[in-house]
Amino acid sequence: MTRTVTVGLDGSRESRAAAEWAAREAQLLGLPLKVVQVWEPVPDPMAQAPLLGAETQQHWTERVPREAAEGIRLRHPGLDVSTEQVSGRPAEMLTSVAKDAEVLVLGSRGLSGLGGFLVGSVGLAVVAHAEGPVVLVRADAQAPDEHETAPAGTPASAAPFRPVVVGLDIESPDEALIEFAFEAAARRATSLRVVHGWNPPPYYAYGLTADLDLHDRLARRESVALAELLRPWREKHPDVEVTEESSYGTAGNHLADASRDASLVVVGRRIRRSPFGSHIGPVTHAVLHHSAAPVAVVPHP
Repeated sequence: MTRTVTVGLDGSRESRAAAEWAAREAQLLGLPLKVVQVWEPVPDPMAQAPLLGAETQQHWTERVPREAAEGIRLRHPGLDVSTEQVSGRPAEMLTSVAKDAEVLVLGSRGLSGLGGFLVGSVGLAVVAHAEGPVVLVRADAQAPDEHETAPAGTPASAAPFRPVVVGLDIESPDEALIEFAFEAAARRATSLRVVHGWNPPPYYAYGLTADLDLHDRLARRESVALAELLRPWREKHPDVEVTEESSYGTAGNHLADASRDASLVVVGRRIRRSPFGSHIGPVTHAVLHHSAAPVAVVPHP
């Protein structure tokens, strides 16, 4: 089966922004784009109403992906765009279609006046349970936001991409997460900014404020460990320029700050089989709610 970039569409501003991002990503990957509309059947009492019945609702929901696909084909000539309508609970159906996707893209509302997302229950549920990468895109996201400032009179798309940012836990690094970040940077012909946040073990805490040498030793240890971890990946991807940032403090805060100058932020999520709870981890949760750039969540064992 041909892998696709799949986007969930419901006609909202955030899902339309996600569809545009997904179209650009499909072109970068050289893959088809699939636009998926989840049709949630109306309850039986509403189905009997002449203006709100099931047939009327299905007719309107069928128009959403069809018209979106037509617009995408016009704006992205040559891109293979298909549509699919599925029936059921949105979170469950989107999690299901993600199994056959290279990446699933969803929209998320931006927080008015602030950087970051307002992630709804459907988005969180899909991120928490999807078996493949899920990207969340803000409603106000635009293609120029992914690029450096272009000279006057030059199309924004002609300017270089901003860096890809990845959050890395050196205690339990995952190859799928690192590979996804390197490949995302490579296909954008941009640099990769690796962000690692660290805090001292509890038994060091009382000595840190008074012992600056201890703080420096811990910082050097973390930096050396990060560099050693990335060494084989630099060799595997020699064309990707890598910058390493090992900073004291919460990783989520550092990633949110780095997102302001990023084209994409990549974070991980440990796979847990329990059907209860969100299971996305505190760092990923913080990034989803405060990132100024699209966020890719990569699940790993």
